[in-house]
Amino acid sequence: MRGSVTTPTSAPGRRPARTAARAVASAALLLPLLAAAPAPAGTSGGGLQRAFATAAAEYHVPQSVLLGVSYLQSRWDGHAGAPSVTGGYGPMHLTDARTALASVPHHSEGTEDARGDDARPAPHPTGRTAGPAVLPARLETLPKAARLTGIPAEQLRTDEAANIAGGAALLAAAQRELGEPLSDDPADWYGAVARFSGADDTATAAAYADDVFEVMRKGAERVTDTGQLIALAARPRLAPDTSQLSRTGLRAPAKGNTECPPSVSCEWIPAPYEEFGDGDYGNHDVGDRPASQRIRYIVVHDTEGGWDGVLDLVQDPTYVSWNYSLRSTDGHIAQHVKAKDVAWHAGNWYINAESIGLEHEGFLAQPDAWYTEAMYRASARLVKYLADRYDIPLDRQHILGHDTVPGPTTSSVPGMHTDPGPYWDWRHYFELLGKPLQRGGGRAAGDVVTILPAYAANRPVYTSCTGAGTTCPAHGSSAVRLYSDHDENSALIKDIGLGSTPTTGVNDLSSRVSTGQQFAVADRWGDWTAIWYLGQKAWFRNPKGQPTAVSSTGRLVTPKDGLESVPVYGRAYPEASAYPAGVPAQAVSPLPYKLLAGQRYVAGDKVPGEYYYAVTYTTDSHRVVIGKDLYYEIQFGHRIAFVRAADVRVVPSAG
Repeated sequence: MRGSVTTPTSAPGRRPARTAARAVASAALLLPLLAAAPAPAGTSGGGLQRAFATAAAEYHVPQSVLLGVSYLQSRWDGHAGAPSVTGGYGPMHLTDARTALASVPHHSEGTEDARGDDARPAPHPTGRTAGPAVLPARLETLPKAARLTGIPAEQLRTDEAANIAGGAALLAAAQRELGEPLSDDPADWYGAVARFSGADDTATAAAYADDVFEVMRKGAERVTDTGQLIALAARPRLAPDTSQLSRTGLRAPAKGNTECPPSVSCEWIPAPYEEFGDGDYGNHDVGDRPASQRIRYIVVHDTEGGWDGVLDLVQDPTYVSWNYSLRSTDGHIAQHVKAKDVAWHAGNWYINAESIGLEHEGFLAQPDAWYTEAMYRASARLVKYLADRYDIPLDRQHILGHDTVPGPTTSSVPGMHTDPGPYWDWRHYFELLGKPLQRGGGRAAGDVVTILPAYAANRPVYTSCTGAGTTCPAHGSSAVRLYSDHDENSALIKDIGLGSTPTTGVNDLSSRVSTGQQFAVADRWGDWTAIWYLGQKAWFRNPKGQPTAVSSTGRLVTPKDGLESVPVYGRAYPEASAYPAGVPAQAVSPLPYKLLAGQRYVAGDKVPGEYYYAVTYTTDSHRVVIGKDLYYEIQFGHRIAFVRAADVRVVPSAG
């Protein structure tokens, strides 16, 4: 599935950089016009819209079917010929997996202990993924399109019109293979669309086809990454012939007791709970959530590896685990660990014990690559389902990136991982969740802001995607850079926990905030706004004409009167008296930061100190310790943190 490449050495705890020519994975979006690159004045669909019409006529595929399939794959973007994580090219996402990357999955690099519990550290995993011996058909659609059309493979990769023609040829071939006529009625193409997904089971193919036909029913319109306005007229009464699915020859889905919504395709591929060598065990812990403790968080990861290899690793008892994996080509989901049990994925045992982890097939240091819309949509549906089931609020204080999980102790801070990185489109993701991030509110000059740049137009310079100091290709981003003064020539904000000079590196979180995060305003100067961040006043450009943050409201905390500073923690600790006999109390270990008098930070939940003691394979000694000492979760820097409620007072925001 992935060709071999040389991976440049990366700093400990960071994502390895990878070759730009084989970039693979950042973001295809969904809602019409939202976060799309602005079109030049007077630009219309022009050549690209005509290319869809021409290909539809030449291969006798309804244009609405061709547009609907392309929208679900790429939202009509060509990505300048850069492949997706699975080697998918162009508006039709034609796959040639020989171009995909060899990889080291992100739990295998750096120094992060994915379990994150100093009472029982997990062995550091060293697994590498290997592609399948025979590529599945879903990863070789571009060579097939070349055979059907006679168009050279290189042209199918780089020429958008040729790519669209290749997709039309594949749809027409699928229709013929089903024995169906090349009808001009889109309703007659359900089976061909299901086959186009590349899925090998009927559930995944049906979920994909249902999404395509939903796009056709609702219609869509957006500006592509080349500035062309493309439109698909709505057909609200379109009712496809779903009976065609039974004639596709696809296998019945594997039965399993998965915890997934009915609107996605989901299979059970269990992570093993096994004992091995000298009483060691893996690769997760048995629990009893939510009865034993609440599930508060969902953590978004990317795999840094392809589907088959990643599935091999999560089934290795000596590796680590996560709850779900999501596939790029069609949004298929595999569940590995039940929600009641605790997976080892986030590098912080407190977060692990209260979270569910989702791994998305992708790479963080590849700005020109992209996540498919099919995967974004499947992920959002899964998260909405889990959030509803476990009463998890849909906001950035509960839907975390791995990059916003704090190190549990000072020594762990430099090794914490940075995925899914600056190219994951949080703004689009929350639109899909049905919980759009706040666009305004409060007073025009309120004392809380929500970070909310326009993804496509926000293009901070990053370095070290392909090697130390090299400049990454310009690309839309969810992140905003922070400075020590209201001047882009001033020094970047420093994170003392990392112990390094801040850089513009794609994996350097020192001076970065992310879409949806909320901060207390510390100052303003013209087009600049300052926030309290890691104990410092941190500035970012926030011009009125193109704001990178909007006024908001929230609950703020500040040190109690008379306190010059209060400690900041990476987890919420029970007090020593809360631990029962036989359970050693955790050593309370503040992080190297301070919340200083006069500073304010946006607070999330008020939570008790909790600790899940689980250091043996047998569960008879496992205990959930819940203290009376309370903590506030705060947005302290790029990562969240915790402060004792007894140390701070709550201040309502203005407005």
